[in-house]
Amino acid sequence: MKKFALAAAVATAIAAPASASVVVLDFEGVGNYNPVGNYYAPDYIFSDTTLALVDADDGGDGNFANEPSSNTIMFFLDSNDSILDVTNGFTTGFSFFYSSSTAASVTVYDGAGGTGNVLATLQLDAQGFDNCSGDPTGAFCNWTAVGVNFAGTAYSIDFGGTANQTGFDDITFGSATPGGVPEPATWAMLITGFGLVGFAARRRRVSHVAA
Repeated sequence: MKKFALAAAVATAIAAPASASVVVLDFEGVGNYNPVGNYYAPDYIFSDTTLALVDADDGGDGNFANEPSSNTIMFFLDSNDSILDVTNGFTTGFSFFYSSSTAASVTVYDGAGGTGNVLATLQLDAQGFDNCSGDPTGAFCNWTAVGVNFAGTAYSIDFGGTANQTGFDDITFGSATPGGVPEPATWAMLITGFGLVGFAARRRRVSHVAA
């Protein structure tokens, strides 16, 4: 069973092949359970509780499958959200993939730190276990592509959800298609009820695992 721990996101800020204006934060290289923090600084800075998580199939603790990019995603264990500050702001809209066992939301603000006026809000369904097949060793196996446009200049994004139950990947600026690739197909349902962090991680970090 894949262990799906949300570790700090070490995203490669310019990973999308589509065009020079497209920026993809895919969290590859950040490391298992490592904070993302200033990995993409100075342009993109994540809140302290934002972590990267590596797929158990690649030696990490991630209980996920069919991840959009390689083997690492972004999540949170000690809070119910992650805030991304975009230092120079952005106006082009953005897109991402998510997988969650609970309802979640993403909110775009015109101020830093998730403050100021709300420019856009996305309500996300609980879909992480739906229609999954393929990689059989991760419970969070359905990744949905989502994008949004808005009027104004945004300086922060609040990625909300539930600790150890919501993950994000391929946060993409300058493209309505996250990561510059088509939305992945959905697969048959696997196991429900497990957190992103797997059983072994639960035994090691009981106090951090969502109920």
